[in-house]
Amino acid sequence: MPLIGRLIMALALVALGLGVLYVGMGGLGKVVGAVGSLAGGFVEGITATPSPPPSFVPISDAPSVQAPEEPYTTADSTDLVITVPSNVVGKSGYRIRIYLALPDQAPAVIDEVPIAGPTTNVPVTLTKGVNDFSVSLLGPGGESDQSAVVRFILDQAPPKITIGSPKNGAVVNAKAVTIKGKTQGRTTLIARNAANGASITGDALGDGTFSLTLAIAAGVNDITIDGTDPAGNVSTAKLVVNRGTGKLTVALSASANRVSRSKLPEAIRLTARANDPDGKALAGADVTFTLSIPGIPTITADGKTSANGSATFKTTIPKGADIGQGSATVLVSSSAFGSAEDFITITIK
Repeated sequence: MPLIGRLIMALALVALGLGVLYVGMGGLGKVVGAVGSLAGGFVEGITATPSPPPSFVPISDAPSVQAPEEPYTTADSTDLVITVPSNVVGKSGYRIRIYLALPDQAPAVIDEVPIAGPTTNVPVTLTKGVNDFSVSLLGPGGESDQSAVVRFILDQAPPKITIGSPKNGAVVNAKAVTIKGKTQGRTTLIARNAANGASITGDALGDGTFSLTLAIAAGVNDITIDGTDPAGNVSTAKLVVNRGTGKLTVALSASANRVSRSKLPEAIRLTARANDPDGKALAGADVTFTLSIPGIPTITADGKTSANGSATFKTTIPKGADIGQGSATVLVSSSAFGSAEDFITITIK
């Protein structure tokens, strides 16, 4: 409503109450005085300029906490290295508030400290397991947002090392043994063989699985596996394996061992099957086939064994071969098991 309208309304209200005031207060003089006082106060109230709201000091930006290079630690305590905004350094009325969140718990205030400078070191005690710290700044304008969370993990337990293969006391018919197992993720492992002084170093994956291939000697091999987890805890596992005396074997066969000279040329297929010293199919071994037939040049072909340990060579015995006894041979070679050879007779009749 416009100011003049509010003034008219005020005077009407005063006039309306004039009779009541006159009777109740016993005279016109008193009424006039009361009316003047009432009207003046009412007018002053409705015409007064609103007062500005009180000013507030703005809330500061959040401080930050330096993250550790390695969150895992065996120490019961550590220092939080806290950096505060430059605009509050040296000013009074500001403090750092420390929050700690444990697993399945909301962050809780554990300390409040004064600002020591651009960087403030605050010692804190760690609880076993995960410790998530954050900080805020308290000032005249209230509390800032909390900083990003910084995690410390108190781990004082040695990592358990479980060997899945080979079994303790197993016979290994190879120059090296592959040790597979599981431990704490990111644990550094060192396997040492007392029989020949060989050693190998590797790291467990994030899920804790590991695989180490270590050279072994003939006979008994006493192997020690030492593990150091990210916090620095150490544990040891032991394994004994025996290197066997088994040998690589290969067997050669042909699609035909006797071929009629009158039917030449004739196709022939040679098949080799290789097994490792434990009798298992040997994949990826080098294979050389040789076919020697009377009256024709020697035929040679190279290949590799498949996943089932086999390799095949197909060729043709041409016209011009002489009647007589020939042969087919195969040589299989493996860097782990050495080599083996087999041969069969091919007769031209």
